[in-house]
Amino acid sequence: MKQRIIIFSVLMVTLTIQAQRMDNVTTHSPYIKAVDEYVPAPGQFVNDVPEYEEGDDASAMVRKCTESLANNERHLVALGGWGGYITFHFDHSIANVKGERDIYIMGNAYQENRNLVLGGMNEAGIVMVSKDVNGNGLPDDPWYEISGSCDVDSVGKVIYDYEVTYRKNPMGDIPWTDNHGNTGTIDRVNAWHPQEYYPLWLPDGLTFRGTRLPDNMLDLSTRVDQSYSAYYYVLVGFRYGYADNMPNFTDPADATSYNYEQCGIDIGWAVDEKRQPVSLDFVDFVRVYTGLNQKCPQPNWWGETSTEIQGASDIHLEASLESIRQAIAGISEQRSAENTDVPCYNLQGQLVSQPKRGSLYIRNGKKFFKQ
Repeated sequence: MKQRIIIFSVLMVTLTIQAQRMDNVTTHSPYIKAVDEYVPAPGQFVNDVPEYEEGDDASAMVRKCTESLANNERHLVALGGWGGYITFHFDHSIANVKGERDIYIMGNAYQENRNLVLGGMNEAGIVMVSKDVNGNGLPDDPWYEISGSCDVDSVGKVIYDYEVTYRKNPMGDIPWTDNHGNTGTIDRVNAWHPQEYYPLWLPDGLTFRGTRLPDNMLDLSTRVDQSYSAYYYVLVGFRYGYADNMPNFTDPADATSYNYEQCGIDIGWAVDEKRQPVSLDFVDFVRVYTGLNQKCPQPNWWGETSTEIQGASDIHLEASLESIRQAIAGISEQRSAENTDVPCYNLQGQLVSQPKRGSLYIRNGKKFFKQ
């Protein structure tokens, strides 16, 4: 019997004002505060990055992911094959600054010879965002996908409403089936990864749903010196909108030259299930999942294309905090205006004893809308 993926969460202590969140801390950080969910698909780094130990359950693995990523630790977390995902949050809501990149996500993509192609080992992960509308501090509100460049550059090649189910096969190749009638395997590749590839704390029959990006593997074997290897493959980078898709820094020798332009995510790119744009003023949770379902045909040492995450940050921390403060001030003003001990007038200046819902009034010299 096929089992659906299980969502695991941890609780946050926050101040919630109309879905804008700001933790009660002395100094706010632009970096990940904690991981909420870690549900990888099978892969050659799964159970190893981070390391699974006998007896670990979902909460233990989430904790290990937090230790790897929070506070800019920059350790890798592997998401496995297509669909595997991680969810994380910050110590505040992230504001959608119009026309700018908002969230910077780090992976381990790198650039090969620029004279040949834009890319190298670019294992694109799809990004999703969610706003804590119900204010419970859990990632259980609607999710919206970030529409990346493939939606315009590869029309007809992106597969939406894609679904893959993985089955256990201890210490062997992991079989999968998709909802298009295709089958395949996550292959055991080499002696460097001797552990089990199926996530040992998760049930058999993991099923993931989402968007599958077009294959980005390119064979350049005939264009390079083949004295080292008869095969030369690269994973080409997409233009924008994905995680682990471009190098983290514009200068490999300078770890402060953040590649915001290509690694940054604009909340304004969010779309709903019908691929229609949505307007989000803030987001509270970020999810990344592996967007590619491919493997290198020869030689058999690359294995699956697996997104890895190394960290994330709010690109404009002060703008987010100031937007939250303004929202809090607006709510306080609204509540003051709704104080029933203060006389209320309609827009014609007439005293109103019982304001009706859905109408506009004046109290304390200011307009307010009765909800």
